[in-house]
Amino acid sequence: MAKIAHPDRPEKATYHYRTIWLSDIHLGTPGCKAEFLTDFLKRNHCDTLYLVGDIIDGWKLKSGWYWPQEHTNVIRKILTKAKRETQVIYVTGNHDEFLRKFVDYRLEIGNIKLVNEAIHETADGRKLLVLHGDYFDVITRYHRWVALAGDMAYETMMHTNYWFNRLRAMAGLRYWSLSAYAKQKVKNAVSIVSSFEEAVARECKRRGLDGVVCGHIHHAEIRDINGVEYHNCGDWVESCTALAEDMNGKISVIRWVEIDHLNERPKVTPLKRAAKAIGVAA
Repeated sequence: MAKIAHPDRPEKATYHYRTIWLSDIHLGTPGCKAEFLTDFLKRNHCDTLYLVGDIIDGWKLKSGWYWPQEHTNVIRKILTKAKRETQVIYVTGNHDEFLRKFVDYRLEIGNIKLVNEAIHETADGRKLLVLHGDYFDVITRYHRWVALAGDMAYETMMHTNYWFNRLRAMAGLRYWSLSAYAKQKVKNAVSIVSSFEEAVARECKRRGLDGVVCGHIHHAEIRDINGVEYHNCGDWVESCTALAEDMNGKISVIRWVEIDHLNERPKVTPLKRAAKAIGVAA
């Protein structure tokens, strides 16, 4: 990782990585934290950017159109990076599975490549399988109606999460994901996540690779699973996380909502936050 001065805002540093992985952005849904992601893309640059599935939520857009300006801003930032010689590799997921039919055509537009999976070689020579991971989710693969029902329940949880964080903002507190916390504490959810991680790791070992980078379960993590380096990007609906590889090959989780830069903006008192929420002056 190299630290460089931002040309427009010299007081705010930007960072350059060898590789950045993002997944589960879900553009086209109200839960997408597009403003957080735009800020991340402004402040973090890389030689290669992997978009690890569920970038555009085709499931949601099919049932009703939702696409605010903030979501267009994310697309523009990604295209700008590609124009400036960042290699962008779009790995398809289940929510953007409508793109998978184009993979056979080996679609490449400038520095943007569309694939179902990829092999990434780190700076220190490790080979990592990069894929979304829905193939290893039994519910998504074999019980689509259950997955769709679960998606509706998840959307309800995210709606609750939205109002929960509105109240936190009024109290002067930073964003905190209620839904992500619940998923980590519910026994069945923990069991499903664990089974998914182990299945992905087994496939990686079967192929003779050193590790895997995936998304799908909205839970950012780096850990060893029976000798396989397991990396998950997390998401930009709940936790706002990414993976980044420095110039030496070290991969880390970036938890963007926990970074102090979010508090570098002009301070707003709880009174002003509350006044803004109800539309009066303070």
